[in-house]
Amino acid sequence: MKIKSILTFLLSVFCLSVSAQTVYSARSEADINMKVEELLAKMTLEEKTGQMNQLSFYDGKDVEKQFLQPLRNGAIGSLLNVENVEMLNRLQKIAVEESRLGIPLLFGRDIIHGYRTIFPVPLGQAATFDPALAEAGARAAAVEARSVGIRWTFAPMLDISRDPRWGRIAESFGEDPYLGGTMGAAMVRGFQGYSLTDENSLAACLKHFAGYGAAEGGRDYNSTNIPPALMRNVYLPPFEMALKAGAQTVMTSFNDNDGIPSSANSYLLKDLLRNEWKFDGFVVSDWASMDEMIAHGFAKDGKHVAELSANAGLDMEMVSRTYIRFLPELVREGKVSMETIDNAVRNILRVKLRLGLFENPYAPAQSIAYTDESLKLARRAAVESAVLLKNAGNILPLKEDVKIALIGPMAHAPHDQLGTWSFDGEKEKTVTPLRALQTEYTHVKYVYEAGLAYSRDLNAGNFAKAKAAAADADVAVVVLGEEAILSGEAHSLSSLNPVGRQSELLSAVKSAGKPVIMAVMAGRPLTIERNLHDADAVLYCFHPGTMGGVALFDLIFGKENPSGKLPVTMLREVGQAPMYYNHNNTGRPAPDNPVTLEHIPLEAGQTSLGNTSYYLDSGRDPLFPFGYGLSYSAFEYSDLSLSANSISKTDSLKVSFTLTNTGKIKGVEVAQLYVRDLVGSIARPVRELKGFQRVSLDAGQSKTVEFRIAANDLAFYGSDLKRKTEPGEFTLWVGGNSNATLNANFTVEE
Repeated sequence: MKIKSILTFLLSVFCLSVSAQTVYSARSEADINMKVEELLAKMTLEEKTGQMNQLSFYDGKDVEKQFLQPLRNGAIGSLLNVENVEMLNRLQKIAVEESRLGIPLLFGRDIIHGYRTIFPVPLGQAATFDPALAEAGARAAAVEARSVGIRWTFAPMLDISRDPRWGRIAESFGEDPYLGGTMGAAMVRGFQGYSLTDENSLAACLKHFAGYGAAEGGRDYNSTNIPPALMRNVYLPPFEMALKAGAQTVMTSFNDNDGIPSSANSYLLKDLLRNEWKFDGFVVSDWASMDEMIAHGFAKDGKHVAELSANAGLDMEMVSRTYIRFLPELVREGKVSMETIDNAVRNILRVKLRLGLFENPYAPAQSIAYTDESLKLARRAAVESAVLLKNAGNILPLKEDVKIALIGPMAHAPHDQLGTWSFDGEKEKTVTPLRALQTEYTHVKYVYEAGLAYSRDLNAGNFAKAKAAAADADVAVVVLGEEAILSGEAHSLSSLNPVGRQSELLSAVKSAGKPVIMAVMAGRPLTIERNLHDADAVLYCFHPGTMGGVALFDLIFGKENPSGKLPVTMLREVGQAPMYYNHNNTGRPAPDNPVTLEHIPLEAGQTSLGNTSYYLDSGRDPLFPFGYGLSYSAFEYSDLSLSANSISKTDSLKVSFTLTNTGKIKGVEVAQLYVRDLVGSIARPVRELKGFQRVSLDAGQSKTVEFRIAANDLAFYGSDLKRKTEPGEFTLWVGGNSNATLNANFTVEE
């Protein structure tokens, strides 16, 4: 089914599936604000701080003391992780019918890349370069989650991630601000729908504000040191793009930047978010990130934490309870003003009213999960997210009359295939590669031998069986990667080589003398250069979710043509990190083929190697560049033309070129447009992505592809932190990755 028809179905049929159960009343913004003021006028200080208090629910023996009585007192505004619908409705009933003012709870949950039906991890979704698909996936997740009473998701994560050692790169959209912002805005639209009062909409939450992806050494939670202009030009644009899509909430990050933790950063939360961007939703802390400011050495105790965060503009505290414990006292002492409290509560109540919680506070009677359409959509996402990195001799696609040896620890790892942050996914529903052969591709002959029990397994005792299986087959499909636990929050790595003895397993299989297809399922780009010589073809599948196994064989057998592109630079070895395509140039850039270790003459002169910027051992370049990905088709870019050689600061430029499928089958190419500002008031990146399009072409077909660049798209923040388009010369490139060569020059006039 085509993406547009899937999206239309999700927006219509899925929404209608629960429409008979509840009815919303529409509220105008004026009505919402009036209701907010009416409630504020009635609330005690303790009830106000209660709205600012979010707790994580557990159904323990002291549930009455910890949750039920505080609800009756109006001391809880939001709850996380209520997994039982009956309990959720019970808790909501107490809030609505037994508290003095009847303000409903807002129930939150981490719906990161699916609720029951799990889609590829966000990094994989970024590899699709398909915002419509990301929007449809978020809509499907919202439908499932909303059907069990969840009204708020802590996604999308918009942290620019330039260091694959950082585990949370899996939750990101990669290293590029334009791609990240485009995909993030699409997810916001998917989660929230066309109207927040839609019965299947979730409030989105943009995280982590801000700069979290630049943690030192890729170690989670660590400090960042991002200069103001870099923050503005790289780390903040995705947030601004997603806010323009209507995101209702923002989450602060764990890190401090230049010594100030985000949960008490008034510049970010007040000056930028409220005053400059005019955000009128609410800001929530990350899990205990406020209380952790004590460990940062920024706050002396819990009371100090509450004072700092409230005065910085943080509206709701996640789980650490300093607001509920100390804010009333701080107000009485004059250290936090009542105006500050009222503004925070206004922001929270405004979102609750926009969501229709007052009219429809309860979960519907029937949950929705694993519909045919959501599974089709997850399968499509898994197909489009896979990146073909190698296809020697065009070994792929395979014919379905071959006998396959299915090998590797990720060939049947239903839990790990779902990836990080898939709390509600069910491994019993996961279609692994093995299950795909058992259910969808039952006519294909195969033999299965895992070789290793799991990715970190050090036991090589079954390698001989794996080699024998390969020898008995026509081709081996070896599925390697990393378990879900090895990426995600707090799961940083100092080595990115495939863990355990997976590389040795691949070599053993290759020694059987049969063609080898290597598939990788992982949450990050691993360093696989050492493995390429043991694989005739390589498909890189960032943890692909529920339908990943069948999607893999759709690609292997040519039912689908690969179209995924790398959303991050893939390194040769971890010592190159951080390496990213949109870097600034140096005064001594390396040549195309710098002298490396094996070519250095004995007793070479100190300056004989050229004195340029590169590594003596790994050279200048990564293994694969940003935007890279092969196809079973081949694509040619030609006839680049610009609508003008120069434009003014108020004009736009039309870029057109011919894209031809020179292959023998239909395919989709992600055409990419890059620009460089050759001279700026601060050094500008060597290239910046400014546009992309998925273009479908039949074999032999040509199309004219057009992009339009406004002069404003070339603007940046300089050392004065003012955004402007500077006059001067620019070069643009079009092609299939960030190393595109077809280029043209133009000028922006004063």
